[in-house]
Amino acid sequence: MTSTDPPAPEAPEPTSAGAPEPRPSAPARARQGFRRWRRTRPFWAALWMALGGFVIFFLPLAPLGRILQVGVGGIAGMAGGVVIMAMALLVLALPGQRHTAGTLAVIAGVASFPLSNLGGLFVGMGLSVLGGAMAFAWLPEKPAKRPGRLARRRDRVTDGTPASPASVGSGSA
Repeated sequence: MTSTDPPAPEAPEPTSAGAPEPRPSAPARARQGFRRWRRTRPFWAALWMALGGFVIFFLPLAPLGRILQVGVGGIAGMAGGVVIMAMALLVLALPGQRHTAGTLAVIAGVASFPLSNLGGLFVGMGLSVLGGAMAFAWLPEKPAKRPGRLARRRDRVTDGTPASPASVGSGSA
């Protein structure tokens, strides 16, 4: 540094009150976004249904020595697997249709038992029935309740003082 150069300005030290929070990295933001999306859908039910449909669909495509039933049963099993995987996608895309999709996945999973190599050697059938039942039973997270008009009215007495629990329960004001 020469004597003609102006002194370099010192960077102010960040304070805890005025310092902006560091932004999370792109993978962390993507993970948080995926987590937020996943919690609004029956994600695990769809995953189990898709795995069950995959097993039922691809087991008839195994080498001939591993197939228990060949022919029309293999085609029916592949159709059942496609239906189950489609129901898994439907549950993810339209969570409001989870009851219909879950019921159809359970029916197709149970129907795969006689139609497709014992339901994908019981694995595909079990996974699709588990996923369909989970989709049927899934409930969206409800927002926190706000006290309504009726609850606020019960807490007041006509003169503006808070009501005692005895007067609220007995119906007198």
